[in-house]
Amino acid sequence: MSGIRALVAGASIAGPALAHWLRRRGAEVTVVERAPELRPGGQAVDARGVAKEVIRRMGLDAAVRAACTDTAGAYTLDVDGNVVETYRADDDGGDGYISEIEILRGDLSQVLYDDTRDGVEYVFGDRIAELTQDADGVDVVFAGGDRRRFDLVIGADGLHSALRAMVFGPREQYVRHLGLVLAFYSVPNEFGLDRWLLDYQDSGRSAGLRPVRDATRAIAMMSFPSPDFDVDHRDVAAQKRLLRDRMAGFGWLTPRILEHLDDTPDFYLDQVAQVVMDRWSSGRVGLLGDAAFSSSPMSGQGTGLALVGAYLLAGELAAAGWDPEAGFAAYEARMRPFVEANQEIGRMHVQSLEAPGPDSASSPEPDVEALMELVERALNGIELPEYAGVPDSGASALPEAAPR
Repeated sequence: MSGIRALVAGASIAGPALAHWLRRRGAEVTVVERAPELRPGGQAVDARGVAKEVIRRMGLDAAVRAACTDTAGAYTLDVDGNVVETYRADDDGGDGYISEIEILRGDLSQVLYDDTRDGVEYVFGDRIAELTQDADGVDVVFAGGDRRRFDLVIGADGLHSALRAMVFGPREQYVRHLGLVLAFYSVPNEFGLDRWLLDYQDSGRSAGLRPVRDATRAIAMMSFPSPDFDVDHRDVAAQKRLLRDRMAGFGWLTPRILEHLDDTPDFYLDQVAQVVMDRWSSGRVGLLGDAAFSSSPMSGQGTGLALVGAYLLAGELAAAGWDPEAGFAAYEARMRPFVEANQEIGRMHVQSLEAPGPDSASSPEPDVEALMELVERALNGIELPEYAGVPDSGASALPEAAPR
């Protein structure tokens, strides 16, 4: 072991993925999560391009694929339910509109937790309340009362990162709303879904249904334009009122889907937003995943960025002999062009959904060659070093630590 003690805030995807690689590089890792337990369900997330190689290097390819949604493809529909376009999961080598590795966020989180739980300390139902750092470490006060010292602290606590606000400043400085709101929630599969996603779009709004492995359930998906967004991300009642209001009068199966709003176990609604920062570290504190560089769900690459970023962050810190300044700088230099390509994809996708106004001119024809080049950079435009000279305990060599 290196003797390095690392604290990771957030136990969704980026946090446990980073814990996997920090542990393999020799660090002692604690993950703190403010929720009392792992959150199940959630929207489907994808692993495309180079992210699939990261999963393979983690030794988790079989476990991840076994938990996938097994979606065969997607149909876009007109208001009467007639198929307009068809997309298959094996299109574009499995990296298309429906990815070959498509998994519910909660299921991927569970796979990553199961992989790390025996070698990483997980603290649920707690959070960082205060931290102060000096040249040699970071003193952390937890909301539950514990006081501990770490060599490194990494915020992997999402778009609304509390650690980012604590160390770097208020969220308004970094979160860029893209003018769209997304909602997801589980519903009974009374719609006859059978491995095919259904999607209806009209005038900037959309409603859809996504199949899951449990054939008795489905995931409802809705989106609507919203120039601003001021609903608290923890006020579920206000979010449901907003969704009902903005989706009123929308066609297809939307009224039936909305009938299940009050009995769903896992409602989620939030703005489509990106996080743009000049730097992702300050002293011994760094950021990863959506906390640092959210590309928005519309990029299709949020999970990929988290997985690739976790691999590179742990690798560069270890390669730098755990010097935070050098390690964080190398991680950022490798990641930033990859992040920027994916953020551009996210912005373009949102713009493509905007309903044209009565006075708007027709859109120019897209530069297909430039678009394909951008997509390739967003999927595979980053090198994954082997880190041959860096310690690696291997996926199967797990040091014991008692979760609490």
